[in-house]
Amino acid sequence: MQRLKEKRLKQKEAAEMLNIGVRQVKRLLRAYRSSGAPGLVSQRRGQASHNQMDEKVKRKVLNLLQGKYKGFGPTLACEKLVEVEKLSISDETVRQIMIAESLWKARKTAKPVVHQMRERRACFGELIQIDGSPHAWFEERGPACTLLVLIDDATGKLLGLLFVDQESFHNYVRLVHTYFERCGKPVAFYSDKHGIFRVNQASREKGEAQTQFGRAMQQLGIDLLCANSPQAKGRIERVNQTLQDRLVKEMRLRHLATLEQGIAYLPDFINNFNARFAVSPRSSNDAHRPLTQHENLNQILSWQEPRILSKNLTLQFKKVVYQIQTDRPSYALRNAQVTVCEDAQASVTILYQSKPLPFTIFHKQERLAEIVDSKNVDLLLRNQSKAHKPAPDHPWRTSFLPIKGTSLLCDSGDILTLG
Repeated sequence: MQRLKEKRLKQKEAAEMLNIGVRQVKRLLRAYRSSGAPGLVSQRRGQASHNQMDEKVKRKVLNLLQGKYKGFGPTLACEKLVEVEKLSISDETVRQIMIAESLWKARKTAKPVVHQMRERRACFGELIQIDGSPHAWFEERGPACTLLVLIDDATGKLLGLLFVDQESFHNYVRLVHTYFERCGKPVAFYSDKHGIFRVNQASREKGEAQTQFGRAMQQLGIDLLCANSPQAKGRIERVNQTLQDRLVKEMRLRHLATLEQGIAYLPDFINNFNARFAVSPRSSNDAHRPLTQHENLNQILSWQEPRILSKNLTLQFKKVVYQIQTDRPSYALRNAQVTVCEDAQASVTILYQSKPLPFTIFHKQERLAEIVDSKNVDLLLRNQSKAHKPAPDHPWRTSFLPIKGTSLLCDSGDILTLG
């Protein structure tokens, strides 16, 4: 400004040096001539910004973040403040408020771990990722359970969610059964190495290395692929983390506390999630295939085990002896191989050459010590603890007090004489 005042520098050159316009240079020069160097200081220094949030609105936002939306992240909290509370606020403003009030801790940037990128599949239905996520989905309001998840690799769409007590064959086929009826058969499923999808016993022969779920998918013509690491199926792992945040908070706002209430809410959540996060596939082709007339899902998606009929046409399955009833000569079915099918309701069907055979229960063994997988011990013990309910007058329910005038001490010391 001093060089401009002494006319040793042109205004255009000064504008280029300061990276401002010529009109701004003229304004600064007038202020410098009238007030000197202090005139170059902005008059708005120390004043509140015109875009500053109103104090009442800020107090309302803070009360909601400390109460109704306690534990929410900045992004999800901002969505609820805009959609539900009808407030005009940005996620960065919410983040800064939460950091200032110690409601949110800014995360340090972790050192990046390099993994080979896998491009999304091109077609919808070409690869479906499947997984289960045990979590306290209902927090302290309800029981701990597992959420089974189906997500399309090409679009990121949630194709199915189901709350269950544990990961099991019947629970997984319950999920995929509704998916098959709605969308058809995908080309392949992509899962982890859980025992439901893959035989993990090294002693098993290769010809027998097939689980019940793998057998069912083979009959339907669906490939079953297993990932070597969690990073390989990172898309569904990241979705599980998102669901453990968003789905838990949404159910908290709706006061959902049971599996039935959660299952009833899942379709609305899926529609909202897909509208926000799903992307368009590179190809418009739908890779799903329709079910054929010969594919009976109820039969294919049942637990199946082969058995050999004895000379008197009996077989044993899960500690129960079944007697085949037939009008044909008994020798026609001796040593015949049949297939025992059991559905989720423990209803048994015996098939011979794909046709059901009539039978009766000949003998049912008493309950013996059973083999339990380590992943199911906690659930089994919880169920056993609720299996028997003591009577109201049971001694465990009443406090033990001696009758007035009696004593627990006796001269003889015989336990039968205790009064």
